Amino acid sequence: MEPTNQTSASQFILLGLSEKLEQETFLFTLFFCMYPVTVVGNLLIILVISIDSHLYTPMYFFLANLSLVDFCLATNTIPKMLVSLQTGSRAISYPCCLIQMYFFHFFGIVDSVLIAVMAYNRFVAICHPLHYAKIMSPRLCGLLVGAPWVFSCFISLTHILLMARLVFCGSHEVPHYFCDLTPILRLSCTDASVNRIFILIVAGMVIATPFVCILSSYARILEAIMKVPSAGGRKKAFSTCSSHLSVVALFYGTTIGVYLCPSSVRTAVKEKASAVMYTAVTPMLNPFIYSLRNRDLKGALRKLVNRKIASSS
Repeated sequence: MEPTNQTSASQFILLGLSEKLEQETFLFTLFFCMYPVTVVGNLLIILVISIDSHLYTPMYFFLANLSLVDFCLATNTIPKMLVSLQTGSRAISYPCCLIQMYFFHFFGIVDSVLIAVMAYNRFVAICHPLHYAKIMSPRLCGLLVGAPWVFSCFISLTHILLMARLVFCGSHEVPHYFCDLTPILRLSCTDASVNRIFILIVAGMVIATPFVCILSSYARILEAIMKVPSAGGRKKAFSTCSSHLSVVALFYGTTIGVYLCPSSVRTAVKEKASAVMYTAVTPMLNPFIYSLRNRDLKGALRKLVNRKIASSS
């Protein structure tokens, strides 16, 4: 290939969720409504947990970190998409594309591991209540939260370094609404087999492994719930677990479909639909799923609101 045809891309064109102009107004309105809900919901949880000393427990420590990650994950992709829908400018420079890609995988990996950590915390609380304080020590909680952040930093950086060595030629149009690994790799005119192998290895570690751990934890939790003598207690516990598992299925089902399923069964439309689930829908739902059924969190929120009303009057 001649040097004039084999160059590093200066920019990519993000084609967005839909190339049909008549759908752009609907998409802009939809995500313009979803994003503030995501921001307010997650930041409110962080605020309430940080100012109420009664919530200084492992469960709320993990929840505050999950809310922070969900906020960052949505902020990394949705505002850029909204600007593109509003202005019609779909171009993104190559360095900005790599930066967006880095933070998407950084927060995505932390999100996946934290959901598994929260499932483990729930397993210990329900199946080993007498040993909970000893098992979930401050040191272990710090390790369970800190390790994913450090691990994700190195994994995401490796993704970017492997991506930076590739050369892109021909079309620079990306059939996606943000810079993700798999659609960008399809544009490479150099061998990207190392990148694809690394994606599979990482997906196995940060998607498949946490998913299996979550299923194992909830299997033990459900087994313990079945031993509860009260029918009302069992019903309430089943209701809570089912709502948590619905979000787990939504998050891991879509990520497994994108990063672990064979390319022959994936299409650009399926990848974009799946990406909406784990970059927009689950970050928006998590504050409701993990807080609406939580009396302590709702009580702390009411106290915060009453305090603000009292101070302003």
